[in-house]
Amino acid sequence: MQEGRILAATHNGSYVIRLVGDVRLTLCNTIDDFFEHIFADPEFASVWVDLCEAQGIDSTTLGLLAKLALRVKQEFGFKPAIYSCEPGINRLLKSMGFQRLFELHEEACSNPEDITEIPRVQGSEASVKQKVIEAHCILMGLSDENRDRFKDLLTALQRD
Repeated sequence: MQEGRILAATHNGSYVIRLVGDVRLTLCNTIDDFFEHIFADPEFASVWVDLCEAQGIDSTTLGLLAKLALRVKQEFGFKPAIYSCEPGINRLLKSMGFQRLFELHEEACSNPEDITEIPRVQGSEASVKQKVIEAHCILMGLSDENRDRFKDLLTALQRD
């Protein structure tokens, strides 16, 4: 699998975030920092997440995407959109309850010309662990199935 990367484009407060390759917890600081950048933009108007080039997405990344959606809904009153062309990823999104958080589109989204890779943000082991815990707590709050799915992992992470 191709190593994960995060690309983004913006125009007049509208953001497209593209996840490419195998997106894992090693990118959690990059993802979370970019989300904070989006929310700091006074012109923020919309955000789309493009997963059509993603080969894999781990639960930490899913939790951070859920965090994005929850915050957009709370602060701006709308659901962001996710575009995904891969049937396996579509099943994963639905199994996590993402249809309640996002407008799901099982198709490609527009391809912005000015999309560029977001520089990686390195973080300490402690900061990565904290983001992993936060992401899984968010996922667990979405459904009883997620709570059962991640409770043992969360217990193990919080013990260390």
